[in-house]
Amino acid sequence: MRDGFSRREVVEGGLLLGLFTLAGCASASRSDDLPGPVAATGEPVKPPPVRRAPQRQSAPVANGPAPNVLPRSAWTSVGVANPGDINPMNGIQRITIHHDGMEAFTSTNQSECARRIELVRNSHVRGGRGNKAFADIGYHYVIDPAGRVWEARNIRYQGAHVQDNNENNLGICCLGNYDEQQPTPATKGSLDRFVAAQMKRYNVPLSRVKTHREINPTACPGRNMQAYMVATRGPSGQLRLAMADVAWAVA
Repeated sequence: MRDGFSRREVVEGGLLLGLFTLAGCASASRSDDLPGPVAATGEPVKPPPVRRAPQRQSAPVANGPAPNVLPRSAWTSVGVANPGDINPMNGIQRITIHHDGMEAFTSTNQSECARRIELVRNSHVRGGRGNKAFADIGYHYVIDPAGRVWEARNIRYQGAHVQDNNENNLGICCLGNYDEQQPTPATKGSLDRFVAAQMKRYNVPLSRVKTHREINPTACPGRNMQAYMVATRGPSGQLRLAMADVAWAVA
């Protein structure tokens, strides 16, 4: 889905929220020639054909969410709103981190977090104010202030979280506005572990784990989350430690 972050007003249950909506928010084998063996007749024996593993461009995408993730059914019973306007993911080669960009949100209550995710989905699929309506919520996963990870858009489909850069791009959103608040320890710990697990699952290098603003000009994921992402990807950052921890645990 093509789009970009823009500020919009959303009225939900009488609550007015300033919402950034996402626009489009929307990588050989070798053998050596050796002589074959000779049969007793003196005639060369044909070697068996060499079977080469196919060159892998990107890891395949499973149908279901990652392990230890709350399923989509935990926050909505609604499917894809615009099925004709969604594209297949065709493999995952990179990961992008976001915030939802609404008012600060610190609740750890599961029901309130579910309502917040639905608020984001509803905004995305309605479009308006010059923004095209998304096929579904723009992100693939959402992390709440308690550190829970939620399935959002099915990973079989491209997201709508980085304009013109949604192909093969896994979108992860942290609930809240990280220009106005600091990420909780639970959010940071869960984000590090989950991103490390997806890097392992899809063979994504650290150099291809980005924040939204590192790809497109936007405030996302907020200055405080941006600072954390810079630190956690550093030489002694928690994401690097998490990568080592999940190496044995994720197939």
